This record gives sequence, C-alpha cells and structure tokens, in this order.
Amino acid sequence: MLSELLRRNEVLGWTAIGHAILFLAALALWQMDGRQLAGINVWIKPMKFAVSIALYTATYAWIYHHARASGGAKALVSWVIAGTLVYESLCILVQAARGVGSHFNVGTWFDGFVFTSMGVMILLNMLAAAAGAWHCWQTSPTIGLNPAYLWGIRLGIVLFVLAGLEGGIMAARLQHAVGVDDGGPGLPIVNWSTEGGDLRVAHFVGMHALQALPLLGYWVGSVWAVWGAAAGWAGVTAWLLVRALGGRPLIGG
Repeated sequence: MLSELLRRNEVLGWTAIGHAILFLAALALWQMDGRQLAGINVWIKPMKFAVSIALYTATYAWIYHHARASGGAKALVSWVIAGTLVYESLCILVQAARGVGSHFNVGTWFDGFVFTSMGVMILLNMLAAAAGAWHCWQTSPTIGLNPAYLWGIRLGIVLFVLAGLEGGIMAARLQHAVGVDDGGPGLPIVNWSTEGGDLRVAHFVGMHALQALPLLGYWVGSVWAVWGAAAGWAGVTAWLLVRALGGRPLIGG
C-alpha cells in the first residue's frame, strides 16, 4: 500500500510517511518530558498535528492521483501542500521545545512571527487544496472512475477546504474556546472544552469529509447517497460551529 501511495504521489506520500515518523518521535518525547502547557503535555500538540497531517497528505496523495490536470499543475499543488505543512510542523515543534504555544501566541515578536507565518502557510495550503478540487471537478467519470467515488472526492475536498478556512475565525479571536479561556477542562485526547464552546470541533468534523465522502462513494456506489451525505455532513459541521459560537460545549451545555 505504501508503494502504491508513493506511485500515485511521491511528494505527498513521503510527507505522510515523514509525519507518521514524527508522531512516533513526539510520542517518545512525551514519555521523557513532563512539561505542561495549558494543562497538557507540550508534546501532545505535535503528536496530534503529525497524525492529522499524515492522514491529510496520504488521503490527498491517493485521491488527487485521479485528477485531470497537467503534470506541472499537479506537481505545484503537491509541493505547495507538502511545503506549507512541513513548515507548520517545524513551527509547532520549535514552540513545543521552547514550552510555549504555537497558535494564538503573540507574546513576543518571535512568537507573533511564528503564528502569523503559520497562518500564511495554511492559507496557501488551502488555496492549493482548492486548486486540486478544481482539477477534480474537471475530471470526467468516463476515464473509468466510479461516478459516486469521483463525486465523493470532489465534495470531500470542497468541505475540507471550507472547514479549513473556518480556522480563520479562531485566528481572528486568538483562541479556540468561546465563553471560557483556552486550556480549561476538556475531553480526553482532543481536549475540546467541556465548559464552553470550542471551535475546533466543527473544524475537525468538517475537514474529515476528505476521508469519509470518497470512501462512501467507493463503497456504496450511489451518487445520490454521496450528495445526501455531503449535505448532512455540511449541516452537522455548521450546527457544531453555531453551537460553539454560542459558547456551548459539544457534550452538555
């Protein structure tokens, strides 16, 4: 499966593999370094982002292979996605090693530069992903793809990009919690707030349409099922966003 992933998109494939290795490294550091930030170990965030980026780039490498575009255009999209995410990971690692926050941290000029530059990189990443979505919309089922699978790819990337841009709300507010301060009591592992709204929930759910909708299209084979699932996924994501903005936690409230 790894060889097929690299055959489909070597740049994004190696980016995924590298972040899987990074996850293991951060896991080891978590066991050796007991420092905490906002109530959790400083290496938890690098671990979570490494898993997320590995899953994102592996998925994109797999499905973008089907897109109708020139080799140069596909290479540009792939390199921008890979490069911006590697930069993001390096910033998170540096700040974790320093024991300070990587996101929403503007306490010093360096911290502000790191946070701002990460925002620029993610915007470029979303633009590249959107360009990939456009290439997928130009792809015809006549090339041998199951139409439901193709629609799953198209709609999955679109919802992924929209949910990714929702991160701009958090950046503008300089925090992800609503109604409470960041770093309070949260759910295990994800640490989503249990006392107030948390914008990360909608962000997380919406972005994973990238995996769910192509899989649904591939397994079910019904275009209408994919469209219905996409509408439902978008509705749930919007509901979670509104709930968070109202200061209500995912569970209770």
